[in-house]
Amino acid sequence: MVIHVVVAEDMGLLRGALCAALSREEDMEVVADVDGVGELLTVVRRCRPQVVVLALTPELPDPVEVVARIDVEAPDAAVLAMSPRWSPALVEAALAAGARGLVGKDSSLAELVRAIRALAAGDRAIDPAAAVAALSPVEMPLTPREMDVLRMAAEGLPLKEIAVRLYLAHGTVRNHLSVILRKTGARNRLEAVSRARRNGWL
Repeated sequence: MVIHVVVAEDMGLLRGALCAALSREEDMEVVADVDGVGELLTVVRRCRPQVVVLALTPELPDPVEVVARIDVEAPDAAVLAMSPRWSPALVEAALAAGARGLVGKDSSLAELVRAIRALAAGDRAIDPAAAVAALSPVEMPLTPREMDVLRMAAEGLPLKEIAVRLYLAHGTVRNHLSVILRKTGARNRLEAVSRARRNGWL
């Protein structure tokens, strides 16, 4: 039986490499690929794949929401979620949403292929990094005051409003945000909020 696969990845170069590599497997056919999740549900409903390889990106406000929607609207399609880094919260959320497999983006092609075959056969596939993440909670690195600032940032408030609400100087809030970005490894406030939610800090 040929396994029909849909690949959803927003990075074009990686998506192309994945599709080319999987297409070389005798028992697999990439029936569609999409950049991100915008048209994914439409494609899944149209193509009826056995496996959807879905990259979870920190830019998505709720990266597992689409997993749940696939599980409801195309229950025969097993979702294999990929992430550059697994946290306990993300593992729990992805599995709760209906993902049947979890792999890291640094996994080998052989590991990815094995996971796809396992899902197509009705099994689960969780790579060791995701399993370890589920058992090893990430320590929260932020101070209580930094968490206050991050909570306000999560509401979308500008720096001046955060300063007013927390009775802090504008420069102090800016300094707190710089420290938050450094400690979380985030590039901007939105990513810091996303990572904090994913790790269960917010």
